[in-house]
Amino acid sequence: PDCLLLQFLSYLGACDRLLKQGYEEGQVEEAMEMFQYSEKKAAEFLHLLAQFNDMGFQQNEIKEVLLLCGNQRERALEELVMK
Repeated sequence: PDCLLLQFLSYLGACDRLLKQGYEEGQVEEAMEMFQYSEKKAAEFLHLLAQFNDMGFQQNEIKEVLLLCGNQRERALEELVMK
């Protein structure tokens, strides 16, 4: 039980840090789940999602490409441009 509590508190802390960076709650929760609660990978994903969104790409396409490319910015950008 203590281990689960520590994992949950760690998850809440990670979510809180990501929310303070300005990301939306739903996106933070989704990113954390997609990357098995890795704050680092979720943060990379959210950063790239926001960047590509600002460039005018569709959010669902961005998510798909980032997952396929493992958050590799250059590869993901190439894929998005080719779509």
